[in-house]
Amino acid sequence: MSSKKEAVVSLHVQHDNAGDDHGDVFGNEEHHDIKYKTMSWQLVAILMLAEIVSNGMLSLPSSLATVGLVPGVILIVFLGIFATYTSIILVRFKLRHPKVHNMSDAGGILFGPVGRELFAFGTMLFAILLAGGQMLSGQIALSAISDNAICNVSFAGIFCAATFICSLPRTFGRMGWISIPSVICISVAAVVGMVGAGVHPVAGRSVVAARSSSFSTAFFSITNPVFAYCGHFMFFSLMSEMRNPKDGIKAAYTLQSVATTYYAVFAAVTYAFIGSNVASPSFSSLAPTWRKAAYGIALPNLLIAGALYSHTASKVLFLRIFRRSRHLHDHTWLGWTVWVGLIAVINVAAFLLAVGVPIFNYLIGIAASLFAAWFTYGIAGMFFLYDAYHDGQGARSWWRQPLQTALAIFTVLAGLFICVAGIYVTILAIVDAYADGSIVGPFSCG
Repeated sequence: MSSKKEAVVSLHVQHDNAGDDHGDVFGNEEHHDIKYKTMSWQLVAILMLAEIVSNGMLSLPSSLATVGLVPGVILIVFLGIFATYTSIILVRFKLRHPKVHNMSDAGGILFGPVGRELFAFGTMLFAILLAGGQMLSGQIALSAISDNAICNVSFAGIFCAATFICSLPRTFGRMGWISIPSVICISVAAVVGMVGAGVHPVAGRSVVAARSSSFSTAFFSITNPVFAYCGHFMFFSLMSEMRNPKDGIKAAYTLQSVATTYYAVFAAVTYAFIGSNVASPSFSSLAPTWRKAAYGIALPNLLIAGALYSHTASKVLFLRIFRRSRHLHDHTWLGWTVWVGLIAVINVAAFLLAVGVPIFNYLIGIAASLFAAWFTYGIAGMFFLYDAYHDGQGARSWWRQPLQTALAIFTVLAGLFICVAGIYVTILAIVDAYADGSIVGPFSCG
């Protein structure tokens, strides 16, 4: 029976890999000018940390302020474990399907042309919005450091230009080396933030073990930790540029263990010293000197994270245009012109959305609910069910692995719940924001 199953798996993998240098998305790079498959698992882990830590960490203390210290920390740890499980499934799916470069390719395998285009749209939209979010974070940081020296839109424009430059390398390997100081900076900034909160705690602060609130308020708040682990949509692209993709599992374990630990400690300590009025991002609640120091040290990470998002969105289109073309691997005028043009368009789009859409932060929440809920959580269950079905004996393979099948189904349902509930509470939050007048106009300096 074991030999028969191995033969079925072998036939399936051979079929999936047919027609393209053992199925690898970048093929044989021995004689190419631009080599993509250069990264170690350690460098991939660094890139992953650079991408998600600042994006999620600074909003977590405000979530604890809504639900309380104990349930907040438990949720962060649980979601970290859950994200580790889904990371493992994504890594295994990539290893079974080497031609998968991004979620668009995976959507094509699961759902055909419709899935391919839907997942391509979701990947690009989410990456562009996250890049815009980093530009706003950079705007907040520069404004805090300079005591609002110039209009906020100008700060966002400065950050957009810097993000464009950092996005230009054609490979993640090149970006990996500038991500190392990025991770160091955000790690040090977090320590500075915690020390600053401890040195100047808020007098009369309210810190509670658990807090009751309405479903919409609680769930809207916990979307911060839910989407703090939203980097999964980049996993396939990063693994495609590894020397040994099998080591992707080591990068995933490193990412989730470090991120979860840092998230829990930073959120708990910051909330404990600042209390229920902690802002999001939390550095804004620090005393002026500590606030400037924390933001100043974190700036490189805010910049590199945005560049990674812009790079990811651009590469989805670049691969769509030049896959199996010499322009992908050679230094050609056409290849570089298209690449630079895509980077410019993506960054400008992110900037215009960030400063021109009054409900931009809520728009990120909607996009995260629509796509990140699936890319990070729900789709992993689909990957397992698909591979178990096709690599084994159809539906029988599911029944022979009842625990794993049940967990995969739970993962799909969890993704569905996060998606629907996230959209619902975000729309309610938008209605409330307009009602209380907290929505500012487009291109506002305030």
